[in-house]
Amino acid sequence: MNAGRFRADFLRQHQPHPTLSTMPLAILYSRGRSGIEAPLITGEVHISNGLPSLSIVGLPETAVKESKDRVRGAILNSNFDFPAQRITINLAPADLPKEGGRFDLAIALGVLAASRQIPQDALEQYEFLGELSLGGELRPVKGVLPVAMQTRDAGRQLILPRENLAEAALVNAAQTLPAGHLLDVCAHLTGRQVITAEPQRIDSQDDDGTLDFADVHGQFHVKRAFEIAAAGMHNLLMLGPPGTGKSMLAARMPSILPPLSERQALESAAVASISDVGLNIREWRRPPFRSPHHTASAAALVGGGGNPRPDEISLAHNGTLFLDELPEFDRRVLEVLREPLETGHITISRATRQADFPARFQLLAAMNPCPCGFLGDASGRCHCSAEQVARYHARISGPLLDRIDMHLEVSRISHEVLRRGAPGGEESSAMIRERVIAARNIAVSRSGKANAALSVAEIKQFCVLTEQGHQLLEQAMTRLGLSHRAYHRILKLARTIADLGGSEAIEPMHLSEAIGYRKLDRSLTR
Repeated sequence: MNAGRFRADFLRQHQPHPTLSTMPLAILYSRGRSGIEAPLITGEVHISNGLPSLSIVGLPETAVKESKDRVRGAILNSNFDFPAQRITINLAPADLPKEGGRFDLAIALGVLAASRQIPQDALEQYEFLGELSLGGELRPVKGVLPVAMQTRDAGRQLILPRENLAEAALVNAAQTLPAGHLLDVCAHLTGRQVITAEPQRIDSQDDDGTLDFADVHGQFHVKRAFEIAAAGMHNLLMLGPPGTGKSMLAARMPSILPPLSERQALESAAVASISDVGLNIREWRRPPFRSPHHTASAAALVGGGGNPRPDEISLAHNGTLFLDELPEFDRRVLEVLREPLETGHITISRATRQADFPARFQLLAAMNPCPCGFLGDASGRCHCSAEQVARYHARISGPLLDRIDMHLEVSRISHEVLRRGAPGGEESSAMIRERVIAARNIAVSRSGKANAALSVAEIKQFCVLTEQGHQLLEQAMTRLGLSHRAYHRILKLARTIADLGGSEAIEPMHLSEAIGYRKLDRSLTR
């Protein structure tokens, strides 16, 4: 038989049934969660004849499966009809796990559209996000910021709970429409009452004004080290007896850090948005500061769980992670920091999924010089043996110590300095911050990043030494037994010191100061 005639006869015999040409199928869009990404979820709702039922497919977790009861209650209590037919809901892609109540609104609208109670034509230009109560009210969900960013990039408008609007408004040019009830969304889609974008005024809090370096009397060399660390985002470890102000100094580090750029702020805010901590809208432009207790587990530091979640090191992204009483942390917990300190991200792998989270943080740590804490103190209270001190220091592995740029000794100050302060007063955080910002701007204009993030190739390009400097560094390498990693970190530290001094070249005095901050390297070689 002729192929063309066969095709014509086939089409004539298989014309679609008139009732099937308007097949009860609705398609609409939402967003899932995968790390800090918000992948597109296509919801397909199909209604067919059969015993009344509602099934959700597409790898839904328990909270998603339970949405059928929330959706049914919300639809009925909003005075819509719930179809007494077989309803199948597919959340594609099928191999991506779906979790939470974020798909409730999309599922409810899909059921209403498939049953011809609201029009389907307008669904294409929107994405829907929100959990429903049994009464139809929209409840807020987590992880809205990544959703708003990717909905904007897709060229669609995002309809979301009113409580999530302030977070979504952080994304420039995102078209977000807030709603308080399922009826509000239906009225908008039918054109009866259009939802308008509400302008949001976010009162950002750049400085809390309560912690200031002016409160710290004396300790000039420590403040100098903090200034260098802040300017280059260098890792810093403080050693000193109890009560010398280590924790007090660390808490004031955010007050001298430069403000985050919009890109950095959005990165850090996106991590906070999907975490259990949540996002503080007022402080979203401030560098994060995280200080976990020394009893924290490895999962509490790097994140984990069956569905991987970010935790302390990712919450400190673009900011500071402070570890007080460093040797008291479990050694295995500290070892998980080695990879993110080098790469700036952490990959959490599970049997069924994998998530990658950003973790470029500045490590700030403090420890006592010995188990009792008073080694080298003028009071002479320390009775720890050399073996005890060595075991105490050995709780911190050499590879981790090698990744810390500055080892700083913090000693006690006299009662006179504590009582009267420095002659002429103490420098405020605002004064130190000005110098830090100036030095950071020099580094960013030169390489596009803080000096601590320079690659080996960039170190060769931007950290050029004089012949005298090479000789000085070679002597330090030989005498202290420094590794190649320590060699590069000294160069990056010297580059920051030169930037603070306004020098284009790294002079021997800059290099000498950088070498002087390898306190523990000197101790270990004795």
